Amino acid sequence: MSALRRKFGDDYQVVTTSSSGSGFNQAAPKKKRQRFVEKNGRCNVQHGNLGSETSRYLSDLFTTLVDLKWRWNLFIFILTYTVAWLFMASMWWVIAYMRGDLNKAHDENYTPCVANVYNFPSAFLFFIETEATIGYGFRYITDKCPEGIILFLFQSILGSIVDAFLIGCMFIKMSQPKKRAETLMFSEHAVISMRDGKLTLMFRVGNLRNSHMVSAQIRCKLLK
Repeated sequence: MSALRRKFGDDYQVVTTSSSGSGFNQAAPKKKRQRFVEKNGRCNVQHGNLGSETSRYLSDLFTTLVDLKWRWNLFIFILTYTVAWLFMASMWWVIAYMRGDLNKAHDENYTPCVANVYNFPSAFLFFIETEATIGYGFRYITDKCPEGIILFLFQSILGSIVDAFLIGCMFIKMSQPKKRAETLMFSEHAVISMRDGKLTLMFRVGNLRNSHMVSAQIRCKLLK
């Protein structure tokens, strides 16, 4: 059998006669080969032995986050905001604790760093009201706290950086036209025919939507 396969190749199946001679027993079907290019256009290629792949991905963190799946994007989005909010709220609580504002929160003759902040939940609410620009007016920073003013400036800068990074990442990911390919159909079979005197590989592409695509490009890979 191995000699026959070397002679004719793996594309031919070997059949053997049964002992009774009543028919043929066909060999098991050949294992289906994997596609080089998936039907969604993704190349089924695994890169290996490149070395220091993690550092290369982290060097371009923004593109790495955009290429992640949606569940990981939402997880990182929620985790980053949660950690940042808890960290900044802890900083406001530490300032109030170091100044002794927590014990004198209900003293009308005492001017605290942040009015009406007397525990960690109230410090967290003050940070959320400030960061989200809600501003209920019940909790506010006073001019008797220089360290609070510095922390407020740091909070504003850090919040702007986090918003620009994460919101920009989510916007770019939502604007990617990956799902647009779901409404593009290709013919199930391709043909080779003479066109302009040359053998040409031809297939058809159909658009299910009424909206036209401007400057559309199609790239094909031919394995010979």
